[in-house]
Order: sequence, then structure tokens, then C-alpha cells
Amino acid sequence: MLEMEFAPEVEELVEVEEDYGQDDLKNLVVHNDNFNTFDHVINTLIKVCKHDVQQAEQCTYLIHYKGKCSVKNGSFNELKPMKEGITDAGISATIE
Repeated sequence: MLEMEFAPEVEELVEVEEDYGQDDLKNLVVHNDNFNTFDHVINTLIKVCKHDVQQAEQCTYLIHYKGKCSVKNGSFNELKPMKEGITDAGISATIE
């Protein structure tokens, strides 16, 4: 009689990267606080988000009076460095 050896079944773990929505538009939202001045927020939006002065001022007033404002739309990957730039400046921001 011929004996055959069989290799045991091997399970392979596959790492799956999450797709943070290249196609899904997200919002970069800046939140109000009691620490940062209007000028600091305006200058940060101009520097980080490439807003013009009027757009940065309007967003800053909305942040102040409404508690938050969506300052930029885009993919997660586009918004992440902007969020980090804003938070590095000491301003609260989230991607929603």
C-alpha cells in the first residue's frame, strides 16, 4: 500500500488597509474655543487651507457664533495634513 502525505491546511492572515474614502467627500471642521484670537484663526486658515482673507474671516465668525464651521471639503487623505496643521496651531479641528 502506498502512503501519501498531505500538507496541513495553512491559514493565511491578510492585512487589509482601510480605504478612508478617496471617493467620499469629508468636511474639515474647526471648532470654537475660548483661547485663540480671531487673527490667529484667520491667519491659520489662510496659511493651512489657502483661504483668501474674506473667506477666512467669514469662517472665523461662523466658528465663533455657531460653535464650528466646515472650512474645507475633500477626501480624508487631502484633509488630514490640513487638520494636523490647524491642530498644530492649537486650534481644535476634526474630519467629519
